[in-house]
Amino acid sequence: MSTQKLLKILEKTLPSNPASLSNQEIAENIAKILASAGLKPLQTMPSLLSHLNPHITHLVLSNSHVPPCSCLCFFNFLRRNDSFISEKPNLQAHVTLTCRLYGARKFAEMKRILNFVVTDDDLRYPVSIVVSLIEDRYNDPQFIGKLCDMLMRVYSDNKMFQEAVEVFDYMAMNRLEIEERSCFVLLLALKRSDRMEQCLGFFRRMLEMGVEITVYSMTSVIDGLCKRGDVEMGRALTGEMINRGIKPNVITYNTFVNAYAERQDSAGLNEILSLMEKDQVTYNNATYTILIKWYGSSGKIDEAQKLFEEMHKKGIEADVHVYTSIISWNCRLGDMKKAFALFDELSARGLVPNVHSYGALIDGVCKAGQMEIAEMLVNEMQSKGHDLNQVIFNTLMHGYCKRGMVDEALRLQGLMEKKGLETDVYTYSIIASGLCKLNRLEEAKKLLFLMVERDLAPNTVTFTTMIDIYCKEGNLVEAKRVFDEMEKKGDKPNTITYNALIDGYSKKGKMKEAHRLKEEMEDRGITPDTYTFTSLIHGTSVSGKVDEALKLFDDMSSKGLAPTVVTYTAMISGLSKEGRSDEAFRLYDEMIKLDLMPDDRVYSSLVSSLHDTRV
Repeated sequence: MSTQKLLKILEKTLPSNPASLSNQEIAENIAKILASAGLKPLQTMPSLLSHLNPHITHLVLSNSHVPPCSCLCFFNFLRRNDSFISEKPNLQAHVTLTCRLYGARKFAEMKRILNFVVTDDDLRYPVSIVVSLIEDRYNDPQFIGKLCDMLMRVYSDNKMFQEAVEVFDYMAMNRLEIEERSCFVLLLALKRSDRMEQCLGFFRRMLEMGVEITVYSMTSVIDGLCKRGDVEMGRALTGEMINRGIKPNVITYNTFVNAYAERQDSAGLNEILSLMEKDQVTYNNATYTILIKWYGSSGKIDEAQKLFEEMHKKGIEADVHVYTSIISWNCRLGDMKKAFALFDELSARGLVPNVHSYGALIDGVCKAGQMEIAEMLVNEMQSKGHDLNQVIFNTLMHGYCKRGMVDEALRLQGLMEKKGLETDVYTYSIIASGLCKLNRLEEAKKLLFLMVERDLAPNTVTFTTMIDIYCKEGNLVEAKRVFDEMEKKGDKPNTITYNALIDGYSKKGKMKEAHRLKEEMEDRGITPDTYTFTSLIHGTSVSGKVDEALKLFDDMSSKGLAPTVVTYTAMISGLSKEGRSDEAFRLYDEMIKLDLMPDDRVYSSLVSSLHDTRV
């Protein structure tokens, strides 16, 4: 019979008032229409649908003549049209449809219906009621087990952990088969929600109830323990599971490798690597990636490079992150040739350089003062669709300031702000420091004051720059005040900070204070550098204490610090003023041997020493 004919017959047989029909009759009429014509014709019969009740809905959904897909369409229609339909599908309707979908093996739709059951406030019942409703109507242990299993996953996905555990307990109590995969879903959900105590507790329940544990569930729990710092507990659990016959795999070991690397625990990391070797567990991509980053960050670039080459030999493809790490470390070592070769290799292997790959190269060439190459890299990066970020802007500004091109750095700062990127404390510190080196002190101060006005807290570089500005202005009182303020705010002075103050005191002839500062920095474990000694040598020589300056000069060499042109010039000048031309010329010859080019001041000092000798 055609659909059109069926509808005409139904229209004739249906009374003008459908309320006179029984629930069974209404259900049968709806079922006939759904089975033969689908949902669309029903939507033209509002008088029939308006008398729906939970019993009718159940009869329709459970009618074996209505295909499961038609039942689903009917169900979705009822949920969407709650203002048109007097009653939405109740819990019984959801359970009935779930059963039909299970029979049709439509598991994705089945899970979606169960999701309504656990998330809809009108349907939210205790787990015992939901499960008992299923059990009362369908006496099929296999079906009940599968349904409970899926219900546990749905509760887990919705972070309804107590309910998920209640389903697990119900299944255990009724000896229903519990799938380890569903337990794994709950373990993952608990771990991701940072509920490791519950996660570990549930894992113990799994063991107690005899759930067949795989290495994946074990590793999930161990990973959670390691991430919260309980590495020893993770190791203990691993040992326990080995005794139960479950051996750790490479993912388990990687969890420990990563944990020990983050803790900077080389002994623990080496112990894990020895265990991997003993158990003949081969490294995978993740293992190599963690180890390469670990060795690189520890300054063991050769070890990182060996592992990188080993990856290639074993046919394990390094990803863009590994390449970027190796490129970055070579840049830090100043080996730009190797860095660029790796960058080319990255592209040749079909990997796409990201903003961090370009950033590493840009940082390397900026530190080498090769700003023209940096500009070329920026243009290439932008042509590939990567825009400059805050870090790269700061890197470029630092490079320009090192070259004395502060105005170019200021231009970049303006461009950075136009792009909506935050001008942070590093940006201000970089440019202020560059201005200070060019003796544009007022501009530097204004910039730093602007930074403070914008509520950006100064850092060590900012404080040091401010101290340097005041020292160059000869305002040692203000410089010392900033130094003390820096200490109060918890920013520790470094070698450069002390050098700024020592140089300031030395140029003012206050050598007692300058030497006291050197002793203070040494007491604090801060090592004086060439600049420290040069400032002291210059100040001591100018004050006429040449022998003390020579002692500092010798002390500097004994510490392995190489004197600069400025150091030699200060020493030669001091000796020359004392008429000690032989010693002055000895230092001059030493300079020449070291390929240090003397300037006019050296020659003038030497000439004056000869004149003083003849007097």
